[in-house]
Amino acid sequence: MATPLRVLIHGGGIGGLTLATALARRGHTVEIAELRDEVDALGVGIIQPSNALHVMREIGVLDDRLAAGFEWEILTIADPAGNTLAEIPQPRMGDAPSNNGIPRPALAQVLNSAAVAAGAKIRFGTTITELTDDGSGVDVTLSDGSSGRWDLVAGFDGIGSPLRTRLYGDRYTPEYTGFANWRVTVPRQPQVRGVVMGTAGKDAKALLTPITEELMYLGAVFAESEDFRPDPERAHEQLTERLAMFSGPVAEALATVTDPASVVYSRISQVTVEEPWHVGRVVLAGDAAHASTPHIAQGAAMAVEDALVLAESLDAGSDVAAALEAWEARRRPRAMWVQAMSRAVLKQETGNETTPEEDELLKVGIPGAAHVLVKPY
Repeated sequence: MATPLRVLIHGGGIGGLTLATALARRGHTVEIAELRDEVDALGVGIIQPSNALHVMREIGVLDDRLAAGFEWEILTIADPAGNTLAEIPQPRMGDAPSNNGIPRPALAQVLNSAAVAAGAKIRFGTTITELTDDGSGVDVTLSDGSSGRWDLVAGFDGIGSPLRTRLYGDRYTPEYTGFANWRVTVPRQPQVRGVVMGTAGKDAKALLTPITEELMYLGAVFAESEDFRPDPERAHEQLTERLAMFSGPVAEALATVTDPASVVYSRISQVTVEEPWHVGRVVLAGDAAHASTPHIAQGAAMAVEDALVLAESLDAGSDVAAALEAWEARRRPRAMWVQAMSRAVLKQETGNETTPEEDELLKVGIPGAAHVLVKPY
């Protein structure tokens, strides 16, 4: 579109900040309504594979992103004692690196700085309280009492998306998979220069992921009841108990964890919005539209791809409606493939029965999935 747009982004996480940067650099007026009171990010670290790093290059933050993290190229499969079983080179998208681990707060700072430098405005501690789409624009009132009229409202507000509820009611609430993710930041061991995946059959998988020269995180997935929560006084001990079959590097990492508050526990859920991801001039993206399990490390990658492709579609579209149609036509097949593949891998790794359709996906395998996902989006 030749005319600059006014765009309100609901949610200042990885996807929302990426969209803000991409749009503001193109000359659009962009504001973010972020419920948190400051730049922050929950969790420990995150892997960004090559397709996500390609987006970082496109919005001009790749060098800062790499400087704040730890670049790696080889996925190592190990037995419970830490002995190497296989080393799998990771593919690249174009000239972007294969993978980079980074602390989530550091990534939030990089993306926030880029959005502000591009000209986006961030309203912290705010959320949408009223929204009216009359077809030619969207009138929005925020919780800080301010209001405005926007050409487009984009919801990057996560798996629990309030904007999704506003659009679709309770038709697309998060579905708990029966599994949960345990993660904790620990000192990086010198030999961990890429992700090391320790496996103990279907009983347990532990990942050591470097995120800086000094730090890595230990992650593990286990079946947990929906109402389970770690004991705040002994969460670190509960994690150690679940990983008792591991020795070597995993046991050494666990031995450094003495603070139960350092253990991050999150249930693994997914969301699939089966209706169109846009209603009029309001669009959902990232986890708000298609949250996946983390088993092929593509959740955040899908969000930043959504953001960049949305900016490109608005460039190319004759109007907002045409741009949103074109965007979803590009994004839905890829995001749904990632969601289905991720769920199939979770079921395979945990010994759960897979469907015939999932069996077909699993023939590709994790290395094959990585090669699929460095193809153009």
